[in-house]
Amino acid sequence: MRGAIAQLLPELRAAARMLTRSRAEADDLVQDAVLRMLRNLDAFEPQAELAHDLRLAVRPWALTVLRNAFREGWRRAKREQLHRDAAPFDIPPQPTEQETAHELRDLARSLARLSPTLREALVLVAARGLSHEEAAAICNVPVGTMKARVSRARKALADDLAPVIE
Repeated sequence: MRGAIAQLLPELRAAARMLTRSRAEADDLVQDAVLRMLRNLDAFEPQAELAHDLRLAVRPWALTVLRNAFREGWRRAKREQLHRDAAPFDIPPQPTEQETAHELRDLARSLARLSPTLREALVLVAARGLSHEEAAAICNVPVGTMKARVSRARKALADDLAPVIE
């Protein structure tokens, strides 16, 4: 079980980076999520159809724990009235492909402008490659709600990036 969690660390870090918009916060979020998972190993029961592959069985649980840890932190920050929207994504530029680096920065800024629920939906479905059903299960929302969130997030990104692309 611990090995399956360890195998998921790069994926958890990437998901956390998209949610938090900074490397340091993403690392803290992953650490918090892994500690929560390790504390609750005995409570985890893999789905019967995924029992043959422990990594696949742990993945939805790990993403859910990560998501819940992020939301708790977000609520805490909201209560303390911190403004995270002002902090840009920390994406290092590509020295050989300057144009691509600018496009990535524009995309990162547009993602940062999305609400956390829309950004989370887009990250799970578009960036992480989960189905709408899997993402809906992780977020504990109906599939239709997840589809609507992904659609709104894509439209918001397209609207925000349209002046840049033209």
